[in-house]
Amino acid sequence: MRTRILTIVALLALAGSAFVGVHVARATAGTTLLTGSIGGAAYKIEVPAQWNGTLVLYSHGYVFPGSKNPAQDAGDPATAAFLLSQGYALAGSSYSATGWALQQAFHDQTALLDFFNANVGHPARVIAWGHSLGGIITAGLVQQFPDRFVGALPMCGVLAGGVATWNPGLDGAFAFKLLLAGNDPTLPIVHLGSIPQSVGELNRAETILGAAQATPQGKARIALIAALGDVPDWFSPATPEPAADDLATQEQNQFLWEAQTDFPFLFAGRAELEARAGGNPSWNTGVNYQKQLDQSVDRDEVRALYQQAGLDLDADLSTLNAAPRIAADPGAVSYLENFIVFNGDLQIPVLTMHTTGDGLVVNQQENAYRDVVHTAGNAKMLRQVFVHRAGHCAFTPGETIAAFQTLIHRIDTGKWQDTTATDTLNAAASALGPALNTVPGFTAGPAFVDFDPAKFLRPFDARDITRPGNND
Repeated sequence: MRTRILTIVALLALAGSAFVGVHVARATAGTTLLTGSIGGAAYKIEVPAQWNGTLVLYSHGYVFPGSKNPAQDAGDPATAAFLLSQGYALAGSSYSATGWALQQAFHDQTALLDFFNANVGHPARVIAWGHSLGGIITAGLVQQFPDRFVGALPMCGVLAGGVATWNPGLDGAFAFKLLLAGNDPTLPIVHLGSIPQSVGELNRAETILGAAQATPQGKARIALIAALGDVPDWFSPATPEPAADDLATQEQNQFLWEAQTDFPFLFAGRAELEARAGGNPSWNTGVNYQKQLDQSVDRDEVRALYQQAGLDLDADLSTLNAAPRIAADPGAVSYLENFIVFNGDLQIPVLTMHTTGDGLVVNQQENAYRDVVHTAGNAKMLRQVFVHRAGHCAFTPGETIAAFQTLIHRIDTGKWQDTTATDTLNAAASALGPALNTVPGFTAGPAFVDFDPAKFLRPFDARDITRPGNND
């Protein structure tokens, strides 16, 4: 989990205005940089001297409470420099709150657009893009404010929506508590209380998880916990994907996803979510865990590890299915429905991008988004591309730029044509040179791949709002 540092920023209030501390400076040659804050949200704007009239609005990812929260107008400096060199203006808000801050992000990002119009100029067109939580914010912005954008690029986005994302997290925590934590009544997995308290519970859970990893039985159960959320068996982009029969490496990678990435969200992240939603927005009433495992991409691995460990998988699944269930608080569900679930109503082109080995926001989220868009009759507006690599948002700048250029082509011509073909994307990224085809820590060539994600295990979208729990 990120270092928990509480950063206190003093803001100078201006009478009669929400705009604070506007600063204009020259950044890189020919680029004007504007910084300041609007209603408690810091912003960053960069405008090249030869602006082409297009503004690209960036939405950043999740920030744990207490962590630094600067404004960002791009995912990485190399991509930002390239877009500026091509004449694109960049803008992004920090959001006025951390955590699951979609409510604030929708307001703050649109406020930033208004500020840009009033203080920089009216762009000919605006494109939304973002990573991770910024991906769901991007998709939410174009669903709610379609007239303000001409296209969108959600990357590694939480595109199953808020309710669907947190439900499988509860499934994993539920299985962890019953099968590894001895159903300890002092270790809550919902109604977690204060964030500091949840950090202590996270530390306890991490200790239990680490002890389980030391035994074959514990490893089998960790694999089951991972399978209930389709956590992949590939962790580091610097290593090759494990072979189909390499069960030890597969499970080790799932343990790393749980310990280093997912558990902080299951405890500290959920505590923040419950505080803002006014209760627990997740449920497992009616869920059949035998069925959920059968539908998981990790099913065969779990069965093999249970057999190796001499454990009875059916007995563990029966334990899960027989245990008292957790119901959601209706008001909290409504909060997550509002911020946000998807209805598939796309009026502008959207290109999504995801790594295949993402254990925080699993690639199956793309299936859930595609399903609701296709059901709404808007398949022609959506294309989805995948990068064969482990890691959350582990794209090279070259891959990001290639995807961005593909979206621009669709906006300019009204046609996707073959621009999202794997060979086309890899060639476009390669043409940008080796300096733009790296992932932090190692050099990586473009890795776009033909890929069809499996069905998301616990879908919930705008079609389900009147029927909570119908995905059991």
